[in-house]
Amino acid sequence: MKHIRNFCIIAHIDHGKSTLADRLIQSCGGVTQREFHDQVLDSMDIERERGITIKSNTISLNYRATDGEDYLLNLIDTPGHVDFSHEVRRSLMACEGALIVVDASQGVEAQTVANLYLAMEYDLQLLPVINKIDLPSADVDRAREAIDGELGLDPFAAIPVSAKTGLGIDKVLEGIVEHLPSPRGAADAPLKALVFDAYFDKYRGVILQCRVLEGTLKPRDTILFMHGGRDYKVDELGYNQLKLNPREELSAGEVGYVVAGVKSVQDIEIGDTITHLDHPAAEPIPGYQKAKQVVFSSIYPMNTDEYADLTKALEKLAINDAALTFEKDSSAALGFGFRCGFLGLLHLDVIQERLQREFDIGLVISAPSVKYQLHLKDGEKMEVDNPTYWPDPSTIDSVSEPYIKASILTPEEFVGPVMELCREHRSDHQSMNYLSAGRVEVTSEMPLGEVLFDFYGKLKMITRGYGSFDYVQTEYRKTDIVKVDILVNKEPVDALSYLVHRDKSRARALHYCEQLAEAIPRHQFKIPVQGAIGGTIIARATIQAYRKDVTAKLYGGDVTRKKKLLEKQKKGKAKMKQFGQVNIPQKAFISVLRADKD
Repeated sequence: MKHIRNFCIIAHIDHGKSTLADRLIQSCGGVTQREFHDQVLDSMDIERERGITIKSNTISLNYRATDGEDYLLNLIDTPGHVDFSHEVRRSLMACEGALIVVDASQGVEAQTVANLYLAMEYDLQLLPVINKIDLPSADVDRAREAIDGELGLDPFAAIPVSAKTGLGIDKVLEGIVEHLPSPRGAADAPLKALVFDAYFDKYRGVILQCRVLEGTLKPRDTILFMHGGRDYKVDELGYNQLKLNPREELSAGEVGYVVAGVKSVQDIEIGDTITHLDHPAAEPIPGYQKAKQVVFSSIYPMNTDEYADLTKALEKLAINDAALTFEKDSSAALGFGFRCGFLGLLHLDVIQERLQREFDIGLVISAPSVKYQLHLKDGEKMEVDNPTYWPDPSTIDSVSEPYIKASILTPEEFVGPVMELCREHRSDHQSMNYLSAGRVEVTSEMPLGEVLFDFYGKLKMITRGYGSFDYVQTEYRKTDIVKVDILVNKEPVDALSYLVHRDKSRARALHYCEQLAEAIPRHQFKIPVQGAIGGTIIARATIQAYRKDVTAKLYGGDVTRKKKLLEKQKKGKAKMKQFGQVNIPQKAFISVLRADKD
């Protein structure tokens, strides 16, 4: 066991985790030159195109150190985006140490600090790595100061590397062997194995990624999931080495895969503890947490004939992604669809893109919302994330919305605009902490619903890309949330209703009305587009009618002939407005929601 090292790579998004993982794999001979491609552990096209890791991956590497000993390095590459912090948490539970990567040009950023605290929570040994030293803007000394001042780690233990060119990778491998601890655990104790990830293979079912803490697991053993209560028989197990490499057993300290005939990821719970059915462990591994959906949105097929295809597509995605939840929903304007729960906006964006790309389904997505807690006057409590189920305002006693504690790291010159941006998004209790020369951490408490739409984009714009943002959900606080209905020709369009704070209701309603007025084609009669809270109209835009010149055929005569024709046209238009139907094209829904998101 002393020749095993279990470690993960944690950092802020885009600091080079996946590139560093590529170089480590190449240095250990884990992939041939012919099979190699950039981001070798990232399996999805979206991950490679965007340069981000969405799903954590693991690989076992054989490494011969300078002392002549052979070591088994189990590397887990983790996501860097705040939406997937629960994946990072599970990966940390499976490790004894972590490489914490800092960009030499950007320094320490928000998610780096958040991941550091997570790693300290699980008592991991940390080895700092300064990446991208080949860049012209790289400042290694400043990065060391940041590691000392902002992370509280030994700056001289940090290893400067260029994952792109491979410079310093040998030192990282030696540092892993020397500084990170080997696992502990008894191979003859009752089995305790942590399921830290899983994915679906259409031929073999769910393939579990496990870290064995105690005991030994062999093929044909009957295993029990301690939280889920289900039992299965192990068909195969082994190491992850880009391809699955079967073994005779997995014992304490080892990381590998287990195939046990599980049909769907939803049949098990990621983070669960595996033990033997006939002699189980006394208690499960502590630290288990369920993934919490914080953003909710309705998804409808653009063509109603594709509803069955959308159902199958969501079921297939949910087989691999246990964090995605969905239930049936319907809209008078858009037909049948699904109300889905996501971990955050990036998760929503990834699912939307996968549905369109992998299953070729055109989608209409409603405005994202969060879950509100309502106290009604009759004493009842309820949670609502869908405007359709918002009760009559006269029955509501109070409404509470989720708040977050946001941590924003920014260069000193952008502090003013950043604090103003937070104030625009209804922040409370702002505070500043000067971390190092020219670097400031702004901490602010604000509603989660306020950061869903444009906050991150605006932050990047006002800080010229140097600002970074991380948050943790804290509590629910009382607030004044209202439901705004959008009326087209005095008829409410349920798919466009949304929940918003009263102070921001008019601005957003006006935006919706203006976008719809541009997107809906003109009719023979005037169409009012209105935003309303209950019976009060708070915004309006008008789509002007086509006007036919009914007097064009007149070539003279008394003026009364002209008036008679105009009066007849006026009566016809009034009748048409009363009975006429306004067809709202799909592009109108898309234009409203996309513009709002941008």
